[in-house]
Amino acid sequence: MDHRDRENVLAIILAGGEGKRLFPLTSDRVKSAVPFGGAYRIIDFVLSNFVNSGFTKIKVLTQYKSHSLNTHLSRGWRLSPLLDQYIDPVPAQMRTGPHWFQGTADAVFQNMNLILDEMPDHVCIFGGDHIFKMNIRQMLDHHVEAGGSVTVAAIPVPLAEAREFGVIRTEDGKIRDFLEKPQDPEPTVPGGTTALASMGNYIFRTKDLIDVLREDSEISSSKHDFGHNILPRLASEGRAFVYDFSKNTIPGMEDLETGYWRDIGNIDAYWKANMDLVAVTPSFNLYNPYWTIRTYRPQVPPAKFVFADEKNKRVGVATDSIVCGGSIISGGQIDRSILSHGIRVNSYSHVSESVVFNGVDIGRYARLNRCIVEKDVRIPADLRVGFNPEEDQKFFFVSSGGIVVVTQEGIERWIRENRE
Repeated sequence: MDHRDRENVLAIILAGGEGKRLFPLTSDRVKSAVPFGGAYRIIDFVLSNFVNSGFTKIKVLTQYKSHSLNTHLSRGWRLSPLLDQYIDPVPAQMRTGPHWFQGTADAVFQNMNLILDEMPDHVCIFGGDHIFKMNIRQMLDHHVEAGGSVTVAAIPVPLAEAREFGVIRTEDGKIRDFLEKPQDPEPTVPGGTTALASMGNYIFRTKDLIDVLREDSEISSSKHDFGHNILPRLASEGRAFVYDFSKNTIPGMEDLETGYWRDIGNIDAYWKANMDLVAVTPSFNLYNPYWTIRTYRPQVPPAKFVFADEKNKRVGVATDSIVCGGSIISGGQIDRSILSHGIRVNSYSHVSESVVFNGVDIGRYARLNRCIVEKDVRIPADLRVGFNPEEDQKFFFVSSGGIVVVTQEGIERWIRENRE
């Protein structure tokens, strides 16, 4: 690959999605700003992949409830302008008319000035709401060698899940067909159990991207979406290629992590991806020193575990768990759970298989099982959540898989009913 091709790259992160299927975690924040893994936000993973791969010209397109995302980026993701490095949040500007983004392609088209100002050789367009590690240089190498207009990263998924993605059919590395969210996806091979799904990560040759977006903007019947319109067209013209993500490697990667990618589009998928982190040998390893997941970290003291009163079963302990700074496990027990910053777990309480956001206080004798607890919630003493779905549904959102999302509003409803 030519040196200039390798370095003259602009990254555009699509981070404006509403994330309706992840409600209620997205009731006050955009999906890419949802906390993940205790210390991170979802967007940290794609940003870390670009920075670790050596690409540091990054625009983040925002739209829906972006305040917390913008705050996170401004506090934690400052690169060096002296070295022409930047991560710039770009709010919806309505540059092409008084309307919000009509689709993913329209989001880029409305911000065409970002591309024209920089005029890179290639534009990476990635989603801001997936959990994965990727050496993007390897995908760029593949893209340049293939010589097409676009390269799409792809990974096999079970047929039952494929209808949620763009499904790709290939021939000799070219994308023959691209079907966005087909109701009856075909397996990659006849009789197979998986289909090849788009990861929502694309690399375009800049001139071709500009041309196809301009042409698409003039088609009134178009959804102005990469999956529905742009990629099917380029595939039909023989100008789209596929990149096999399972071949991507990063320094320090274990075999178990090969091909790990999660689209955490709903509460159950979000909870499962968090639980992947707490295994003794995790399928997604946060502790690889050669591929750091970067983020903004608040200035908090170390986590603390107090009381070793085994006689009265008042022991502060955490097993198979992640506990972030500023948290105090004060005589409570944590098992297979993830605790973010500044959490207090009071005596005799028990938290299992749960994800707890910043600033939560868990009262004495409370028991939480398979829960996601929103930030700053005050869990009353003796409250039991995650053991009786019918009871939980009176106060909280309960997913189809039985995961309970505990909010302060739900707690207040519980308090009012119990006082009555």
